[in-house]
Amino acid sequence: MALTPNRSLTPAQAKAQRDTAEEDVLLREVDEAVRQDQFAEFVRRYGRAILIAAIVALALFGGYLWWQSHKNDQREADSEVLVGSLDQIEAGNLASADAQLAKLNTAHEAGAQAAARLLRAGIALEQNKPADAAKLFDRVAADGDAPQAYRDLATIRAVTTRYDTMKPADVVARLKPLAVPGNPWFGSAGELVAMAYLDQGRNGEAGTLFAAIAKDKKAPESLRSRARQMAGLLGVDAIENVDEVLAQPGVAGGAAPPPGA
Repeated sequence: MALTPNRSLTPAQAKAQRDTAEEDVLLREVDEAVRQDQFAEFVRRYGRAILIAAIVALALFGGYLWWQSHKNDQREADSEVLVGSLDQIEAGNLASADAQLAKLNTAHEAGAQAAARLLRAGIALEQNKPADAAKLFDRVAADGDAPQAYRDLATIRAVTTRYDTMKPADVVARLKPLAVPGNPWFGSAGELVAMAYLDQGRNGEAGTLFAAIAKDKKAPESLRSRARQMAGLLGVDAIENVDEVLAQPGVAGGAAPPPGA
């Protein structure tokens, strides 16, 4: 809405008002010009550096996206080799499976390398090559980049493969850190440690450990059953629930355990 002139102003006051308005317009124009000059100076001084930084940032982001895509492609390729090898193992083509798995020795993913070596160790055992299998297990166990679960499993399998040639003290030293209640590998490692205790004549410690395994509800039932029987033979009560034990196959009605149990 247009402003109506104030007719109550004197000519001098009206002139002063016009002069003030013109000064305001001039100041705004000057201020705008100063800002433009400052922006131009900023661009002249820092524009090149900002442009380079933006290009570098875009290049890094593009490189990151490429690297992620490349890693995903590698994972897919490694997975295809593992799946193909498992198919060969199921078909009984152990040599072919081993040759495929050997390709993952240079895999970029430590998990894929560890899985391949565990499978190759299993193939070596099937081919009656325990020394080769133990070396592969040792490589996985010593690989600091491999998943911890793979390393622990490899440690147990390496000891199992060499048990007959190892000193009982060495078995205990290597597996005792895993033979702890609450550890995912407590049952498997604990059984080997308890057997090593027996070989050392430490029957009391062996019986206590067998009893702990028998009470571990996370351990496989077959392992718990073996541990319960061994604890009983060593004079340690490992039965918590009598009805549960009697309900198990081969126990109810006083039936004797199967040979070799």
